[in-house]
Amino acid sequence: MSEQASLKPARKPESRIALVRRARRINRELAELYPYAHPELDFENPFQLLVATVLSAQTTDLRVNQTTPALFAAYPTPEDLAAAEPERLEELIRPTGFFRAKAKSLLGLSTALRDRYDGEVPGRLEDLVTLPGVGRKTANVVLGNAFGVPGITVDTHFGRLSRRFGWTTSEDPEKVEQEVGTLFPKSEWTMLSHRVVFHGRRTCHSRKPACGACPIAPLCPSYGEGETDPEKAKKLLKYELGGAPGQRLQPPSDYPGDPAPALGAPAATAPMTQGSE
Repeated sequence: MSEQASLKPARKPESRIALVRRARRINRELAELYPYAHPELDFENPFQLLVATVLSAQTTDLRVNQTTPALFAAYPTPEDLAAAEPERLEELIRPTGFFRAKAKSLLGLSTALRDRYDGEVPGRLEDLVTLPGVGRKTANVVLGNAFGVPGITVDTHFGRLSRRFGWTTSEDPEKVEQEVGTLFPKSEWTMLSHRVVFHGRRTCHSRKPACGACPIAPLCPSYGEGETDPEKAKKLLKYELGGAPGQRLQPPSDYPGDPAPALGAPAATAPMTQGSE
């Protein structure tokens, strides 16, 4: 048995207070591991973040970031995008996949912003979820990162890690959001989301988590589901932890990795994991 395996918590019933303490300690450990955690979509304003998040469905944040510069150059405002020719819009967003359905959503939400909200992105969840193509996950991304309104963003990474950490057993995103939200102060929700997603993309992968290279291992009841050998696990780390570029073409100044390449640039070695689903 490895040294890390010996640190694995015993599988026994956990009291509510013990769960809360362990969950918050995991959050603190993740904050130390990823002090630079951030949304991995490039954006300059709420409208750009809203559009980018809609485009991120069933593709990578990298592909979205490589696509949106030309999109926002052509259609910088909701009014511009609402007036777009569908065929031209589809061609611009084709690299993100499902481009016809996404174009329909973008035209619909831009028209709604123009006609119902004076061309401004609303800052309330109940308004955002009325926009075409916008659900709770997208709304929470926009609220947390463009308006400073705390929210938990449950994508596949967040859901998977929440279950592995023992924070929830639910597969339903809304239930995950509700149950995990009770474990943390509301002020932590947005950054918690970034940290957990960062960890899911870099270390705690879906098919082969890098357990042997995970600082959270002593706190994780699922330790051992992946590679436990430290050297082999280290080779599974991705993005800046694996020495590869990140997903943003314009990452924050404190990001320790390299920026992603622009569309059409030589292929980078950054691994491709789905950013949103």
